[in-house]
Amino acid sequence: MPASALVIGASGGIGSAMADTLRARGVVVVTLSRRDDGLDVTDADAVARIMGAVDGPFDLVLVAVGVLGTPEKSLEAVDAAAMARIMAVNAIGPALILRHAARLLPRKGRSVCAVLSARVGSIGDNRIGGWYGYRASKAALNQIIHGAAIELGRSHKDSIVVALHPGTVETPFTAAYAGHHKTVTAQVAAGNLIGVIDGLTRDATGGFFDYAGQVVPW
Repeated sequence: MPASALVIGASGGIGSAMADTLRARGVVVVTLSRRDDGLDVTDADAVARIMGAVDGPFDLVLVAVGVLGTPEKSLEAVDAAAMARIMAVNAIGPALILRHAARLLPRKGRSVCAVLSARVGSIGDNRIGGWYGYRASKAALNQIIHGAAIELGRSHKDSIVVALHPGTVETPFTAAYAGHHKTVTAQVAAGNLIGVIDGLTRDATGGFFDYAGQVVPW
């Protein structure tokens, strides 16, 4: 269990539940969000200003920002502006946040930087197609996380940088699209993810894991 954590996207369902669960377990938690702090991840200047004002180090940095958008059922439904928006929030935004990871993680000792991704971002697990914008944004995010793990591993030898799939969680984010998928509450998802984070070892860095700690194919 980390002693300190920075939760980014803490006004969302999963982010809020993660912050509450960590605090309940005695972790000192600092939170950031667009709603409470003006952290608009599509605004590079805002990210630089707000992230730059945060003092670390933190044993855990959790990035829980994202948008779902409208799931396209065919290529004909792809909308350029909508796809650009999804990419800006789900991939470019976390990349801007990860620019600060080296400063916010301790140089020595175990630390974890976990970014919420999604199984639908897995190219190897894509069997039904569709949902082009969301899938592409999460696939791009996974590549960014993997690259960040390599880079941070050079200067932060004990760091663990991973992508995490939380499952389908009962939040306003998924209400319209959960369909037949089994869902869990944000509190249950938070407990699952914290359990996975606590069990990660150094050789997990750069990996993609689900809420049960199972490897998700790229």
